[in-house]
Amino acid sequence: MADPMRIRALAKDGGADVRVLMAHEMETGQRKDSSGKLVPAWHITQVTAALNDKPVLTAYWGPAVSKNPYLQFKIKSAKAGDKITITWVDNKGEKRTDEAQVK
Repeated sequence: MADPMRIRALAKDGGADVRVLMAHEMETGQRKDSSGKLVPAWHITQVTAALNDKPVLTAYWGPAVSKNPYLQFKIKSAKAGDKITITWVDNKGEKRTDEAQVK
């Protein structure tokens, strides 16, 4: 299982700025290893964000996203104390969910 996501959510101007750093290798399936064999594709395909368990963002990604992707977005209706939940799913079916509180 991947390392936990680093999530920062700061209340600002009647909403929240959310920053997420995800730990994932994000292999494209086009790179070769030292023996010349292709490294199998392994990348995040979907990212979802929820505010107090209500979905606020869904993103569909492919192999062109870099290793350890960074995502930043704003939520207008968030306030200090609210719960932000981020979930990603990759092309191998692995899933990771982490939470943070808006500060």
